[in-house]
Amino acid sequence: MTREEFDTLCRDEVRRAVEGSLGRDPLAVALDRRIPHAALVATQVKYLERARTKLPSYRAARCILPPRAFEQASSEACAAHKAIEGDAALDLTCGLGVDALALGRRFRRVVTLERDPVLAAVAAHNLRLLGAANVEVVCAAAEEYLTAATERFDWVYADPDRRSRTGRKLVRLEDCSPDVLRLLPAIRRSGARLCLKNSPLFDAAEALRLFPAARIEAVSLHGECKELLVYDDGTGPLLTATALGAGSVTFPPEAAPAPPPPTFDPTAYRYLFVPDVALQKMRLVRRALEGQADAWSQNGFAFSRRPVEGIAGRTLAIAAIEPFDAKALRRRLRGRGIELLKRDFPLTLAEIHARTATHAGDELRLAFTRIGGRAWTIELAAENE
Repeated sequence: MTREEFDTLCRDEVRRAVEGSLGRDPLAVALDRRIPHAALVATQVKYLERARTKLPSYRAARCILPPRAFEQASSEACAAHKAIEGDAALDLTCGLGVDALALGRRFRRVVTLERDPVLAAVAAHNLRLLGAANVEVVCAAAEEYLTAATERFDWVYADPDRRSRTGRKLVRLEDCSPDVLRLLPAIRRSGARLCLKNSPLFDAAEALRLFPAARIEAVSLHGECKELLVYDDGTGPLLTATALGAGSVTFPPEAAPAPPPPTFDPTAYRYLFVPDVALQKMRLVRRALEGQADAWSQNGFAFSRRPVEGIAGRTLAIAAIEPFDAKALRRRLRGRGIELLKRDFPLTLAEIHARTATHAGDELRLAFTRIGGRAWTIELAAENE
């Protein structure tokens, strides 16, 4: 977004046009000659609608939403989850200001940095609309601010930009901007505790290697891993898996991985458990399910004799378990619509459908996995059974 576009969106007649166009097809809005600056208005209509679930407060306040900043922003649910609080916080990476807004509800004062002048103006405008009077937006790069800073903060927060100049996704901390590892000495001078948001692709073991006294947390929302957090405050080493709205578990790192259960007995189980992705990300599936279910892989299904309780994931009743036989399934299921689930299985969903002559549908649910070198087909009972 350019400064001219931002100034235009702040004008009363354009704001009224956005308000009057909500609910319409953005393409129709863009082509409507009666609307001033129709293309800009259409873009805001599109992203305000997308903000309905991701950024509901921003939608309610009719904030300005630059597309790239919107795509890179945390959801409000994830931002609100970060378990840090105190008197003052420094946010090194403002962006759209979603995390700064959440920090403002936990800290008396928040200073948030944004190096892009236009995005800094957008964030300040939005935070005023949102009533975040205790959040100050400073247009500065983290490196220059930390060099000159004399104030001490209870927490320093960072969500580095993980896109290259060409738009390629970045994972290594050294490649992101700002380079938090290089800035650690300066961060330590400004605040003893660091909360670092990483890509959900970042390896938890690597995070613990870099920050050996930290708590590492994978956060999922609606079955999708959203972020990997590092709380570098001396409370670790700990590993946490959190599914927002569904529960959380915390364990210290294992000295040595526990061995898997003995040989799989398909007659011993009545339920299939699909662990939440946060548990898988942190490799805590077996430990979280101990005493409730058996798992042969941190990335696979678990099996239980009774429904699993208190652990994030899905418990599904089993109708039958058989060795995987594509020809037999093809003879029995040809032409039917099947919902497929798979974990630790060598075929893609498309390949399973092709080999069994089925297609996506809801007539039957089948799960596929591989345990102990053998492939299995699990027929799942209907939901109301």
